[in-house]
Amino acid sequence: MRRHAISRRGFLAGAGLGALACGRFARGAAAPPPNVIIMLTDDLGYGDLGAYGAPGNDTPNLDRMSAEGVRFTDFYVPQPVCSASRAGLLTGCCPNRIGILGALGPKSVHGLHEREVTIAEAVKQRGYATAIFGKWHLGHHPRFLPTRHGFDTYFGLPYSNDMWPHHPEDPNYPPLPLIEGERVIAENPDQTRLTTWYTERAAAFIRANRDRPFFLYLAHSMPHVPLYVSEKFKGKSPRGLYGDVIRELDWSAGEVLAEVARCGLDSRTLVIFCSDNGPWLSYGDHGGSAGPLREGKGTAWEGGIRVPAIMRWPGTIPEKSVCREPAGTLDLLPTIAGLAGAALPEHPIDGKNILPLMKAEPEARSPHEALCFFWNNELHAVRSGRFKLHLPHSYRTMEGQAQGSGGKPGKYASARTELALYDLGADIGERNDLAAQRPDLVAEITERGRAFEAALAKTRRAAGRIEKEI
Repeated sequence: MRRHAISRRGFLAGAGLGALACGRFARGAAAPPPNVIIMLTDDLGYGDLGAYGAPGNDTPNLDRMSAEGVRFTDFYVPQPVCSASRAGLLTGCCPNRIGILGALGPKSVHGLHEREVTIAEAVKQRGYATAIFGKWHLGHHPRFLPTRHGFDTYFGLPYSNDMWPHHPEDPNYPPLPLIEGERVIAENPDQTRLTTWYTERAAAFIRANRDRPFFLYLAHSMPHVPLYVSEKFKGKSPRGLYGDVIRELDWSAGEVLAEVARCGLDSRTLVIFCSDNGPWLSYGDHGGSAGPLREGKGTAWEGGIRVPAIMRWPGTIPEKSVCREPAGTLDLLPTIAGLAGAALPEHPIDGKNILPLMKAEPEARSPHEALCFFWNNELHAVRSGRFKLHLPHSYRTMEGQAQGSGGKPGKYASARTELALYDLGADIGERNDLAAQRPDLVAEITERGRAFEAALAKTRRAAGRIEKEI
C-alpha cells in the first residue's frame, strides 16, 4: 500500500480538515498549495493547434501558453472515447479498472462509483474550492453527478452535446439537459452560447476564490459535433465552422489565463490544456485533424489516443519547454495530489507523478515501463519506450471512405491489424511494421502488456449502478 493513501471514509474526514485548512491559508499562517486549472476539449485533434503544426493563426492564446510553458509531444489518454477517457483523467485509473467504458448516454443506468476518488475529492483534503463547468459524462443520475464526487459547483451538460433530438442519425434522443448543481435548468439549450457560458463562469470562479486554493475543471463540449459557435467568432476562420469553433476555444483559454493574471495568481497556478481523445474523422469538415498521426477517435492508433497537452506555471515550468517522454491524463491525479500535499486513494490507481517531466528536468524520464491501451476490455496496443506494439484487433477506419460533410458523418469501414511493431521515434505515422525484424521486442512488450492485463483483472472494480432500469 502507498505510504500516503486514503479510503473514501478517510477522504470525508480529510475534507472536513481541509475546510479548516483553508482558513489558515487565508490568514497567511501557511503557504497555500498551488491552484490547478484543467481545460479539456472534446475531440480536438493532435493537428488542430498552431503549436502542433496547424496552419493559420486560429490558436494564438494556446500557442502563447505553449511558449510560456511545456508542450508534451507524447501525451496519451487511456481510451479514445468520451466517458472512458474522462474517467481515467479524474481518477488516475484505467477506465476498464473502474467499469466506465465507451460513451454513457441518457439511457445508461451506471456511472462513476462512489468509492472512486476524483481529483476534486483528493484536493478537498487540503481546503480547495472545486468547480466543473462543461461536460461531465460520468453518469447523469443524481448519485453520479459531480456534486457527489467532490465538486462544490457544477454547470454544464451531463453527456455529449449530440445526444439530443437533433442528432443526424438518431432523432430518438430525449431533450438534452443543462444542469446547475443537481437541477435541470434548461432543455436543448442554445449551444452557440455554451463556450461563452462555461468561460464566464470559470472566470467568476477564479475571482471568487483568489484568496484560497482552487481546482477548476473547464470541460468544453466543443469541438464535439454538432459544432456551434457564438456570433463573435462566426465566419472568422479560413478553416470554416470547425476553425471558428477552435478560435472560440482559444479565446476561452485566453480569458482564463487573463483572469489568472488579473488576480495576481500566475506564479501560484498550474494550467493544463488537453483533449479527451483524437478527432472524429467520419465528420469530415466538421471533424478535426490528427496531423501526422494515423486514424482518429475510437482507435488505438496514435491519432485516437495521442492528444495535444500544454502546461503552464510561471516560475516553476520553464518557458519554451518540450517533453518527448510518454505520459498521459492518468498521471494528472497523482501529480496534482502530490502538489497539493493530498493523500492518494487507498485502492490501486494506474497514474504516476510526472512533476519532473512537467518541470522539464534534464534527466526526467517517463515513470511508465509500459502504457496499455484498451478498447472496452480488449487490449489493443502497448507502448514501451519509443516502441509501440499493436496486438491483433479490428478497428474502424475512414481510409478509402467518402468523408462526411456539413454535420453529417461518413461511414466507417472495418479493418484489421495483426501483430505489428512500430518505432514511434522514427515512424510517428505507424506505417513501417518492424515485428518480423524485432521478435525480441515483440515478446518483451507482449509480456508487459499481458502482465498488466492479468493484474488489472484481479483488481477490477464495478461501476456504480442504479437499481431501476430506464
